[in-house]
Amino acid sequence: MRSKFKSLTVQVIIGIILGIIVGFLFPEFGSKLKVLADAFIKLIKMVIAPIIFFTVVIGIGNMGDLKKVGRIGGKALIYFEIVTTFALAIGIIVVNLVKPGVGFNTDAVKGGDVSQYTKQAEEVNHGVIEFLLSIIPDNVVGALAKGELLPILFFAVLFGLAAAGLGEKAKPVITLFERLADIFFGVVNMVMKVSPIAAFGAMAYTIGTFGIGSLLSLGKLMASVYITMALFIFGVLGAIAKFYGFNIFKFIAYIKEEILLVLGTSSSESALPKLMERLEKYGCSKSVVGLVVPTGYSFNLDGTSIYLSMAAMFIAQAYGIDLSIWQELTLLGILMLTSKGAAGVTGSGFITLAATLAAFPMIPVEGIALLLGVDRFMSEARAITNIIGNAVATVVVSKMENEFHPSAEQNVEKTNISIAN
Repeated sequence: MRSKFKSLTVQVIIGIILGIIVGFLFPEFGSKLKVLADAFIKLIKMVIAPIIFFTVVIGIGNMGDLKKVGRIGGKALIYFEIVTTFALAIGIIVVNLVKPGVGFNTDAVKGGDVSQYTKQAEEVNHGVIEFLLSIIPDNVVGALAKGELLPILFFAVLFGLAAAGLGEKAKPVITLFERLADIFFGVVNMVMKVSPIAAFGAMAYTIGTFGIGSLLSLGKLMASVYITMALFIFGVLGAIAKFYGFNIFKFIAYIKEEILLVLGTSSSESALPKLMERLEKYGCSKSVVGLVVPTGYSFNLDGTSIYLSMAAMFIAQAYGIDLSIWQELTLLGILMLTSKGAAGVTGSGFITLAATLAAFPMIPVEGIALLLGVDRFMSEARAITNIIGNAVATVVVSKMENEFHPSAEQNVEKTNISIAN
């Protein structure tokens, strides 16, 4: 029994359950516990930038073949675009079938303040050219200090390519980076010990602030979003996994600790360092993990894509706005662009939704006030779908490139299965 309680998975589950109980019984106290989750996420974000930088540089530097780097990056981006388009389309199809917004009382808009989201959406320019320019950092040190994933990734790729071009001359630097990466992953392991406390604080805050009752008023939309994401994970991602020779259920069980951490904190970024480490142990090469996972956190947000398409259509239905098929395709096109800039941090999906509606004036942007009460509850589903989508993408690209080498643990499991049969 003691050994079970030492498991991080069990501790996080206990933290989530206790958080729900405290938030429900003592809402005022629970609403003040968000600081626990905020502190944990800051601790994780503290090491994300250097881990991504070192991992990408090590992977490319050791790869040597520059054409291979371009090939991996190209395949990853094509995969991201295809899969996220599927996610957006599935969201729009399901929301058109279920119609959760039809007959909804829009009086709730009067009591909802959405100015903070619309203001942030206005500050973020979602134009293609501006987005591409934002990938290039004005200052490398500044990008590392701010934890800006895409600029860090861009510079790390350039640094890795330069190191690979130098060959043996760059080996001492690569070796140094490998040692530094080991130290930073050691820091992550230390921080992870307090993750159950973070999960407790986040859930106590969510239930204490918004209340379980807020789930009921928008239950149909929430059920639609959760069901759609489940269909996407076990249908679309499950089919992709089967095609590439691995089982989606076993794979999800393998990364269960990271999924539970995301469930507790509502942020897929909180599990990024451990996910990278776990995927390497699963059999993906360091170079593929270093390139695909960080890139996926900006370009492969499947859960956010599903949420954005369903939320936009829900608001349209609530206001009685009947969109034609061409208008829905236009909305889909806008979402394909705006969803790429959303980060893996809680709340960014809401800001991106405001920016999307601002670019599609047929749906009133103030309608996002309808979702204020339950957005927090749906953010867990978004983040979990995002992390599973990125993990599957990494395995797929690894298998495409013959860079997948199952760990000893995996081989033992397969041997046991074959013996049993």
